[in-house]
Amino acid sequence: MNAPDLSDLSINRNKPLQKQLYKALIERIINGRLLAGVKLPSSRRMSECLDISRNTVTQTIEQLKNEGFLTSRVGKGVFVSKNLPSFANYPDERHPHNDTLNSATPLPSLSVYSQMLNSYPRFMSQWPTLLPFSPGVPDLKAFPFSIWNKLYRQHQDRIPINGYGNPIGYLPLREWLAEYLLITRGVRCAPDQIIITNGRQEALNICAKVFLEQNDSILMENPGFWGAKLAFESMNAKINLVGLKNNHLDVDLLPQINVSEKLLYTTPTYQYPMGGILPPLERNKLLDWADKNQCWIIEDESNSIFSFNGNPYAALQGMRNNTPVIFIGSFNRALLPSLRLGYLVVPKPVVSSFVSVKSVISGPSTLLPQAIIADFMNEGHFVRHTRRMQKKYQKKWEHFHRLTQNRLEPNVNLITGSGIMFAVLSTPHHDDKWLSEKLHKKGFGNAPLSLSDANEKKISGLILGCANTNSSQRENFVDYLAHLLNSDKRPTS
Repeated sequence: MNAPDLSDLSINRNKPLQKQLYKALIERIINGRLLAGVKLPSSRRMSECLDISRNTVTQTIEQLKNEGFLTSRVGKGVFVSKNLPSFANYPDERHPHNDTLNSATPLPSLSVYSQMLNSYPRFMSQWPTLLPFSPGVPDLKAFPFSIWNKLYRQHQDRIPINGYGNPIGYLPLREWLAEYLLITRGVRCAPDQIIITNGRQEALNICAKVFLEQNDSILMENPGFWGAKLAFESMNAKINLVGLKNNHLDVDLLPQINVSEKLLYTTPTYQYPMGGILPPLERNKLLDWADKNQCWIIEDESNSIFSFNGNPYAALQGMRNNTPVIFIGSFNRALLPSLRLGYLVVPKPVVSSFVSVKSVISGPSTLLPQAIIADFMNEGHFVRHTRRMQKKYQKKWEHFHRLTQNRLEPNVNLITGSGIMFAVLSTPHHDDKWLSEKLHKKGFGNAPLSLSDANEKKISGLILGCANTNSSQRENFVDYLAHLLNSDKRPTS
């Protein structure tokens, strides 16, 4: 450990210098700024830094050594003692190894929002791990790292992409993305309507700050994505829930909700977590309702890149001209979660507002991975990789489906959705939080379905990711879950 810099010590030349230095070093040792085992600067360096005589420094150090606060090691220097004298006074709130605060001098209060987040279950504050079955994690072993690393080497020493860049994102990437989204999803946009974000969650946070004032009303499908709920709650929005029909948003319920809505959040092509697809007729009805009520729609398609139908349904964004739709997508499912890159597609009149908020929240997203993705798309690797993963993930999902049919039904049912990266198991009459914890301890990732239901209707199930599993892991998972279900004899409500 490097010797600490003591240049910020304040020395008053009108008072005894040795006494001041002694007191200052004692205080730093007691309050933990100088930890046990830390090496002090040399006496010469301390005298030069503090502009006092070396003799004053030496005498102070010797006094502290005699009292047990410091110790010498021959040829190595002077260190803070690991066993301090018993008479050293440690105020509870300042002791480096004491986490409790002095109740007589509490810290200032935190925001209501931060306290609310701390009260949420563990699952809602954690990101997916690399455990098999962790939702949303792709098959990283199948990723073409050799191609990726080659592109990385081509860009790593380019001066222009090692600066900050524009908060809207890297232009070549936005150009390729606009072309790709038009072909695969019917999204109609120019490159200057695409904003590169630090993942899906930042995209949602930007939407919340662009659209919402305190106490605005918004609509969310339920069950739904907890990250969206947290983004809207950060603006103290009043969240009104809309139920599902056939595992997708029930559009017919919207006219019955008697509130002044500012926006509606939906996942129409892969309803998260239930997996339903909003049919074309329902999509048109939703757009009619939004136009009539002057309501923005946030179309979150972060999970829809892989589906049983190959190319997913056409996006709401491109179904009409001038739709009040914000399209959210992500590269994390298709490529690497570590990229933490997503994107927003917004109408031209509001681009500047989104870029301004993005600039304040986080500034420009890192340019180097954006440049690599742009070339990855330009050279055709992106399409080839996603097609290969499409086939691979579908086989994994089908194998898992057969396992659940043979070993878990009728106690457990696999909810058939549109996405093949995910699998949702319904576990009626069982506590899904208990099942989730047991599975985590066994080394299987998952998320309890009940935590996605804001109404707390006691739905029970498990949200799983099949993409990052192999056949033996799928078999072991099903066997262990069958064991848990048979051993769970607790009464349920």
